Amino acid sequence: MKDSLDIIADEVRICKKCDLCKGRTNAVPGEGTPNAQVMFIGEGPGAEEDKQGRPFVGRSGKLLREMIRMVGLKEEEVFIANVVKCRPPGNRDPKPEEIAACRPYLDRQIAVMNPKVMVSLGRHAMERELPGMKISDVHGKSFHRKNGRLYMPLYHPAVALYSPKQKDVLIEDMKKLPKLIQQI
Repeated sequence: MKDSLDIIADEVRICKKCDLCKGRTNAVPGEGTPNAQVMFIGEGPGAEEDKQGRPFVGRSGKLLREMIRMVGLKEEEVFIANVVKCRPPGNRDPKPEEIAACRPYLDRQIAVMNPKVMVSLGRHAMERELPGMKISDVHGKSFHRKNGRLYMPLYHPAVALYSPKQKDVLIEDMKKLPKLIQQI
């Protein structure tokens, strides 16, 4: 049977591979177009995402979606997902074993979509594909080619909610995305 984003999403919604399932209201498989050339990967769902079962719909998500439109993309042209598909309690960082439990889902989503540009949002998302790097060293400054894709690490939008200076940095970094897309 051919894998599809719908099949993966159905599996995510009933997943019990780690303890995060015990506290979830809804798993958050991801959303967007199946043939998106750009995929955004965050760290994990927050309270609003857990409530709605959709990625990046809380305050951080509003900022991300605003920035996507600001650089001339449409939300329908991208895919948005997370490294873990269920909300970590108290919005704590996802644990390595939780990331490992969800990894096959994200790997399959990437395989189905085959995006040309992957934008990691935050250090946990970046670590998945670019291990050993520091987000503060590479955010928006360094683009990496791996497995036929370009990777663009950015700070997580949540950082910008607490620091206007970081918001300016994030916006400037995001403005580089259209040029990166043109390279493909």
